[in-house]
Amino acid sequence: MNNSAMTTTNFQLNGKAFSAIASPDTPLLWIIRDVANLTGTKFGCGIGLCGACTVHLGRRAVRSCMTPLSAVAGMQVTTIEGLSTDGQHPLQKAWVQTQAPQCGYCQSGQIMQAAALIRRFPNPTDDDIDAVMNGNLCRCMAYVRIRQAIKLAAAQVQEAAAHG
Repeated sequence: MNNSAMTTTNFQLNGKAFSAIASPDTPLLWIIRDVANLTGTKFGCGIGLCGACTVHLGRRAVRSCMTPLSAVAGMQVTTIEGLSTDGQHPLQKAWVQTQAPQCGYCQSGQIMQAAALIRRFPNPTDDDIDAVMNGNLCRCMAYVRIRQAIKLAAAQVQEAAAHG
């Protein structure tokens, strides 16, 4: 962080008001992990190519390693910790049910990208999943189970909407 240009940036983090005092060009990832102490968002590549650091800015999935703090002023940021307070989001449940994670390192980013996917495509096709999830890498190659989990969660969300 550049101490000579410290400013206060206010935003919503997982539904709560949050203020960070840092250089405006500080990557959001480091504010989330080192200032807010929310460690579910992972550092992977540092250049926005792997997806391990994916969070939501508003309703969009973004790479927090490439998102400067200045870009989130007044915005809503949601991390994996804010997706569901009790781990009962349909994607989190589907991840467990399909045993999607192997090592688990990339999974919070995968889930956050998938949450944006099923918001945009409530009944995603394989092509939809491939297109949206393409930039989220999994070293363990759990892509088949990730796809199964996304389809399962999307079906559960649709079923709940039909009965709700």
